[in-house]
Amino acid sequence: MAERMPEGVLKDHPMARLTTVRTGGDADFFARPTDPDSLVELLSWARENGIAIGMVGSGSNLLVSDDGFRGLAIKLDGELASIEKDGTDLVCGGGARLPSAAAKTAGWGLAGLEFGINIPGTAGGAVKMNANAYGGRLADVIDWVEICTADGVRRAVPEDLDFEYRHSNITGDEVVSRVAFRLEPDEPENIKQRLAEMRQWRKDAQPSGIKTFGSTFKNPDDERAEGRSAGQLLDAAGCRGLEIGGAGLAEKHANFVENRGEASTADVVAVMTEARRRVKAEFGISLEPEVQTLGEIDWPADWSEES
Repeated sequence: MAERMPEGVLKDHPMARLTTVRTGGDADFFARPTDPDSLVELLSWARENGIAIGMVGSGSNLLVSDDGFRGLAIKLDGELASIEKDGTDLVCGGGARLPSAAAKTAGWGLAGLEFGINIPGTAGGAVKMNANAYGGRLADVIDWVEICTADGVRRAVPEDLDFEYRHSNITGDEVVSRVAFRLEPDEPENIKQRLAEMRQWRKDAQPSGIKTFGSTFKNPDDERAEGRSAGQLLDAAGCRGLEIGGAGLAEKHANFVENRGEASTADVVAVMTEARRRVKAEFGISLEPEVQTLGEIDWPADWSEES
């Protein structure tokens, strides 16, 4: 297995430091492709050798198993993490940080992506999950997306991707290598003002400067929630500040798991499990995890059941 290993592939690479929650074991293989050709080569090599693929992104929505990842972890770099202006389009590599892309729009006088300042992930990962924040939704501003597979590169438009709430049809063996956001001209000062307001909203409502992967559970589409968010349901169920081992739910926002020292992924899962149990008991709603995972994680058996 793993013959013809592409240049730059590392073995037994630590993963915890590549995630914002700072937990998890090593990946069998790790690579930072810098252009579409090298990415396609990696995907082809992995397929030929039966090696699973996992995307790291900015690590802000990622939980890695304590036992690590028996596969190839990929973090896009170079050209695949660039941010450029093309007319009124903002063209980003899949590995570009979305807050950085949103911040650049002010200088270029391009409006429509301000909400991205508060989505702490990469452009590619945000596209795959159709990220949204403060009334903005990526699907509404995407012009086109380039997707790499083991067979090459294809271009798609939003209609091809079956966007729904926090969902697209982009599969695990497909990687968003570039995305173009279709924006509108506006005065830079207007954009700067909106960016400042959104930064302040996040600062006021969400914890910062801590080891966390951001929102833990998706907002439920369930009439029993009566319009309440996952965070509000968790708060009402007495989950704010819940702590197990080295992990806990934030005092500032109950839908944020914190690593409060030397937490393990098992600690994080235990906190999520107890929080979800309390919401289920109080409201009859089974919250769905929003976090992405790498490796085998011991989720409770009933998490696959319908609410």
